[in-house]
Amino acid sequence: MIMNFQQFPKVSLGFFPTPLVELPRLSKALGGPKIFMKRDDQTGLALGGNKTRKLEYLLGDAIKQESDAIITAGAAQSNHCRQTAAAAAKLGMACHLVLGGEEPAQPTGNLLLDRIFGSHIHWAGDHRKGEDILELYDRLKASGKKPYQVPYGGSNELGALAFAEAAKELDEQCHDLSFTHIIFASSSGGTHAGLMLGKQAYGKTHQVVGIRIDKEETGEMSFDRQVLSLANRAATLAGLNHEFGAEDIILNEHYLGAGYGVMGALEEEAIAITARTEGILLDPVYTGRAMGGLIDMVRSGELDQEDRVLFWHTGGTPALFAD
Repeated sequence: MIMNFQQFPKVSLGFFPTPLVELPRLSKALGGPKIFMKRDDQTGLALGGNKTRKLEYLLGDAIKQESDAIITAGAAQSNHCRQTAAAAAKLGMACHLVLGGEEPAQPTGNLLLDRIFGSHIHWAGDHRKGEDILELYDRLKASGKKPYQVPYGGSNELGALAFAEAAKELDEQCHDLSFTHIIFASSSGGTHAGLMLGKQAYGKTHQVVGIRIDKEETGEMSFDRQVLSLANRAATLAGLNHEFGAEDIILNEHYLGAGYGVMGALEEEAIAITARTEGILLDPVYTGRAMGGLIDMVRSGELDQEDRVLFWHTGGTPALFAD
């Protein structure tokens, strides 16, 4: 099926297509499959990241609705919030970020960039997944603003469609190359749902393997059910006649470690080996954990020399410079 992405409003925010590269020295060091990388850390917006794809659709919709203020939420070192702040600045829109935790004495990493981009930061304590967005939306609306809610991680139907389009971009880059697995960090669900949708739409056979990053659930539905629900809603929005079921989702939960944002030996080794073999930086929260999972899957024999693995680098480099 050929998906018609032109039917949805979209604004240009990043540099696409992002590079598709082989990682020969990492592959040799691990002694397993050939490993490739999709470099969404090179999207260009505010030091890059996969959220740029979602924001092109989400802020395109905000412009269509004549909004003048963007609201979103995340952890204090949220890559999504950093890219949202930059996108809003580029488009001349106010940006309000609802961040988990308490204000630190000195901003670093992503939080420093949020401030440089001129965003308004609202501290939310234990709430880091958008629990307070609606309250802020109502306050801004009462003050005469026309706010637009960007969900946690940019993960709604439009955000998922952006990654179905990313699957199309990858397909156009591959030529005669095919993969057995696409591995990535799965956190808010939009990237995962979109890659599932793209696989179905373009008739691919690779496994879409999400490495779960965060053990905390959002709402009453389990995370795997959230991803399935999002994939099905996005399919309906795109006019794709397919219903995803439990057999369609692969969510690896073996690498949650001590919890969200807590870097351990797995992440430290993954960051070091990727930097020292390929000169590529990963981040401590998402790509470090997902690459750590990939490395362990090679060492355990789950991935072998017959496989061709694509690691989708979702960005996050500024978090390396956080405390």
